Amino acid sequence: MSEWIDVAAADDLPPGSRKVVSTEAGDIAVFNLDGELYAIEDVCTHDGGELASGELDGDQIICPRHGARFCVRNGKCLTPPAYEDIEAFPVRIENGIVQIDIDD
Repeated sequence: MSEWIDVAAADDLPPGSRKVVSTEAGDIAVFNLDGELYAIEDVCTHDGGELASGELDGDQIICPRHGARFCVRNGKCLTPPAYEDIEAFPVRIENGIVQIDIDD
């Protein structure tokens, strides 16, 4: 069963921006990449540190602690020192509000 939660007004998440929301599923980072919205766990599988403050390189987020890279589109781990993927969440805009499904 889906559990959609509100993140922000769509206008408050323009292309190139990101927002972290705390949910019962943990912290989730929502990114707007060129008008497409993506949501991933905000945790590096290498050491449990947060990811969202890291540098974006195209569709990759670079962990600010040790440089592991993850795909923002699907949560795939791309480089060491992390080796495990992170969870990606469905995103939609409903009545002008960005929402994520934390029960996918």
